[in-house]
Amino acid sequence: MKIIDGKALAVQMQADLKVKVEKLSEKGVVPGLVVILLGEDPASQVYVRNKERTAQRLGINSKVVRLPDQTSESELLALIDQYNQDEQWNGILVQLPLPAHISEEKVLLAIDPKKDVDGFHPMNMGRLWAGNPVMVPSTPAGIMAMFKHYDVDLSGKRAVVIGRSNIVGKPIAQLMMMANATVTIAHSRSKNLSELTKAADILVVAIGVAKFVTADMVKKGAVVIDVGMDRDENGKLCGDVDFDSVKEVASLITPVPGGVGPMTITMLMEQTIRSAEMSENNNSYSSNK
Repeated sequence: MKIIDGKALAVQMQADLKVKVEKLSEKGVVPGLVVILLGEDPASQVYVRNKERTAQRLGINSKVVRLPDQTSESELLALIDQYNQDEQWNGILVQLPLPAHISEEKVLLAIDPKKDVDGFHPMNMGRLWAGNPVMVPSTPAGIMAMFKHYDVDLSGKRAVVIGRSNIVGKPIAQLMMMANATVTIAHSRSKNLSELTKAADILVVAIGVAKFVTADMVKKGAVVIDVGMDRDENGKLCGDVDFDSVKEVASLITPVPGGVGPMTITMLMEQTIRSAEMSENNNSYSSNK
């Protein structure tokens, strides 16, 4: 068993990204990322603070707009349009979840697709499913970067994804299919789930249930990616995989924390920088291939 060190890989990749930012800055181009946060959700506050610190460390122009959760939908959409028109901002991110009175769909649609560094705009999702991605959701992009760094060859492998969200499950399934894996998407309604998972060479778990996957559900030698961020019965941070038991079976496994999380922020920064590069090259919406 080998642990996938997402934190160390993120540090390595961010060092390379900082060099890219410096080279762009020499040309008078400073990548800019604006994050819009509504309300006082504690988890969202932490996520946004981490994004802001990482951006600043890399030399990215970073701005956080904090709004009360009573902000109207029309006010938020007008603000997004303002940043769409402002060329100094290459990335626009609206931190989810949103207050109940605001339509998430309308907000995602309002963001200029080339500035949609979260990769959630339907146009970016569509391009991903068409096999011609530009902006990709950051967590799946980070998982693919980990596969590359740890020489995980997906071609011909049987992969199972537990979870069908637009944020992780669906996009990581498509990215793995693009890498020639045979992919099954399982979820809470799937029958005989253990039969599926025990046949998987690659297992990606994003179901949101603490320690859901146990050793008896995992094929010996499988690569296990845990996207979960949960709390166990003692309130300790853990993932969707029972790490202590599964690590004895898996050949590679991500820990929680220190696995997928640091890579998510890294890929968000990478896409902000790439958006700036596209702008600098007067290429408004080119392929990520």
